[in-house]
Amino acid sequence: MFEQFVEWERNRHDYARRWKERTGGKVLGYFCTYVPEEIPYAAGVLPVRILGSHEPQDVTEPHIFGMFCPFCRDCLAQGLKGRYDYLDGIMIAQSCLHIRQAFTSWQKHVPTSYSYYLPFPHGVQSKRAYPYLAGELEAFQRSIEEWTGRTISDQELTQSIDTYNTSRRLLREVYELRRGPKPALTGEEAMEMVISNQMVDKADHNRALTELLEKLPGRSPDSGDGIRLMIIGSEDDDIPFIRMVESLGATIVIDEHCTGTRYFWNQVEANGNLHQALAARYIDRPACPSKDWPVRTRIPHALSLAKEYDVKGAILIQQKFCDPHELDIPALKKAFEEAGIPTLFLEFDVTVPLGQFRIRVEAFLEMLSQADMFDDDLF
Repeated sequence: MFEQFVEWERNRHDYARRWKERTGGKVLGYFCTYVPEEIPYAAGVLPVRILGSHEPQDVTEPHIFGMFCPFCRDCLAQGLKGRYDYLDGIMIAQSCLHIRQAFTSWQKHVPTSYSYYLPFPHGVQSKRAYPYLAGELEAFQRSIEEWTGRTISDQELTQSIDTYNTSRRLLREVYELRRGPKPALTGEEAMEMVISNQMVDKADHNRALTELLEKLPGRSPDSGDGIRLMIIGSEDDDIPFIRMVESLGATIVIDEHCTGTRYFWNQVEANGNLHQALAARYIDRPACPSKDWPVRTRIPHALSLAKEYDVKGAILIQQKFCDPHELDIPALKKAFEEAGIPTLFLEFDVTVPLGQFRIRVEAFLEMLSQADMFDDDLF
């Protein structure tokens, strides 16, 4: 049932190359989910997210500081190793300094015909952010038009927005099937589905999601009775880690990170001006910690998800040296535990020590199981 998503995720580069051969279009790699993909997609460009491979590497040390986060170093390594040699361009929307350095190093050492830096505001809670970003999106569209030699009409941009909104709606519908006592899919299946969504033509992915939603209701995978967990924190596309956790008697029913729900959770609401509508969507989306100030909106959002999905415990993930999440996690831990949801903190690197993490996760699940038994005894 999920084979197509797995094939797309594992053979992402082959898909992009075949897409170029089939369509004759350009492929644009992007480094952050604040990139407004709808604009290049409206010009017939395929946006693909640049992700790492979780393999040891020794190629980034001359180019990026060793104490920058492993995710950024792993992404840069993919470019330096030629894994993304089919890209016609790269771009980033300003988020954190570490991924910005990966983008800058890629610009210099893996040149493409096009690169673009979108100065996305950090102060997204300011009312001035909306008109500012709308203006930057207009400038970005002009740049894409110049690069592709194609003028983007309002009709084409509207159609692109509709395609992306459909994708977000379908993903939300699949995630709704994880809320009940018998989730219709595992955390690993959900991760394969969402990661593939970030590197596949949304039209192709929407068709696969529509077919999936016809088959999912009533499905109950073998791991569906496990202890209900939430994954929250830094970017996480480490499928072997998710598989290991669920093999120990857990079911990951919801997530809050930028390779998961934060990527697709809210839609573009049409308001007449397309660039203003796009700006509002990206500003109002569930916030990255680098932009979640002065009011912390992410913590109540994450707690709301935990309660809606009946989470019994949360695994807090931080990519090593990730400053925004390192600041955020103590507050998240406090809020969750005050809400009666125990947490386990794990620090990720390029490769994950599955053996060590397995022992810690086993102990965490045993604690949750004993707590659940104690609660049952009270009643």
